[in-house]
Amino acid sequence: MIIMKAVILAAGKGKRLRPITATRPKPMIPISGKPLLEHNILGLKKAGVKEILLIVGYKRENIEEYFGNGNKYDVKIEYITQQEYLGTAHATGYAKDFIKNESFLLLYGDILVDDTVFVRIIKIFEESKIDGLISLIKVQNPHDYGIISLDNNKFVTKITEKPSPELNLGNLANAGIYLFTPQIFQAIDKTQKSIRNEYEFTDSMQILINDLKGKIIGFEIESLFWSDIGLPWQLLDANHYLLDRIEGEICGKVEKNVTINGKVYVGKRAIIKSGTYIQGPCFIGENCKIGPNAYIRPYTSIGNNSHIGMSEIKNSLIYSNSAIPHFNYIGDSIICENVNLGAGAKTSNLRFDNKSIKMEINGKIIDSKRRKLGCIIGPFSQTGINTSIMCGKIIYENSIIGAHTLVNKDVPSNTLFYQDQDGNIVIKPNIFTKIE
Repeated sequence: MIIMKAVILAAGKGKRLRPITATRPKPMIPISGKPLLEHNILGLKKAGVKEILLIVGYKRENIEEYFGNGNKYDVKIEYITQQEYLGTAHATGYAKDFIKNESFLLLYGDILVDDTVFVRIIKIFEESKIDGLISLIKVQNPHDYGIISLDNNKFVTKITEKPSPELNLGNLANAGIYLFTPQIFQAIDKTQKSIRNEYEFTDSMQILINDLKGKIIGFEIESLFWSDIGLPWQLLDANHYLLDRIEGEICGKVEKNVTINGKVYVGKRAIIKSGTYIQGPCFIGENCKIGPNAYIRPYTSIGNNSHIGMSEIKNSLIYSNSAIPHFNYIGDSIICENVNLGAGAKTSNLRFDNKSIKMEINGKIIDSKRRKLGCIIGPFSQTGINTSIMCGKIIYENSIIGAHTLVNKDVPSNTLFYQDQDGNIVIKPNIFTKIE
């Protein structure tokens, strides 16, 4: 029973990550120079997986164009489009013909995990006479997750979605990584729609246990990195984890009087100009221009074709084709692709009272529990000179911020946002630019 196939669910829209996902599906968000999905495909390959099925949907062409048939990774990649978003069991059901009579690994496409997990769970599954394996992670807020109850032999007895605290069902949450025999598809066929009007995969697993007498073992991920990257600041955590493992290499040009400390990757045809100081770990993509006199601090990733001038960047994700050229400070922030900052534009990343920073996500105020957190600037947005952006604020895609404007609230997409001569905020439709 050798695991050769994997199914990755990659159809979701990533609504909680807007505006980062305005132009790309969530699995294609770049982290440390590669899309999230690529990190997982490389991890699966290391674990011996040879064939991968991607269940795609939202902006599927981005995924298909990037990964193709998988030849460049020495794996075979196939695609199926989820036509309706009817839940995780519905999405997994598309894989039935791909799997045939083989056991397989199933992975949610928005997860980043230490890839040694894949090796460990495959070994356990192949050595055990079981029908399934579910990976588990201990969480501090069990009411936000599917919580798994185990018996003394680590077999799953019950799966409870977002239980109320008084039930006291423990804190072992579904980590979104599984192994199954094809019997799981029988359970999916028996699954009914939930109160959310979706076919829930957790219901399918319960059917496999109760009705089909299947055995699913729980594997707890301990002391290894795992993130479901459901909130923007979790991208910074993932970037931190990956950059700690980066191999330093200079593929571009470094001028005289440049200082590089620690592990730093510099892509092909990039140029690091005189007077620049870079503290690793950092990633700098291809065709970038850094400096002169730029200060790039640890845990910064800069995408291809970007320009960082006489500015300071700290612990941030800067995506491709963006310009931060003149006397800017960017800290603990995410700057999407095709963003241009005017001279003197700066981000705040710390409250005066040192309290944790909150963001409004999908209409809800969520505490990041981070003392330092900057802003998110969506794709194709730009600022005028001397703009100041307060911590925890989001500028959505295709918006323009006027010169000398204080951004102390979120800016909607396609907006012209500026302060008039009397200091009043003016919000108008942006008629000057549009997303290409």
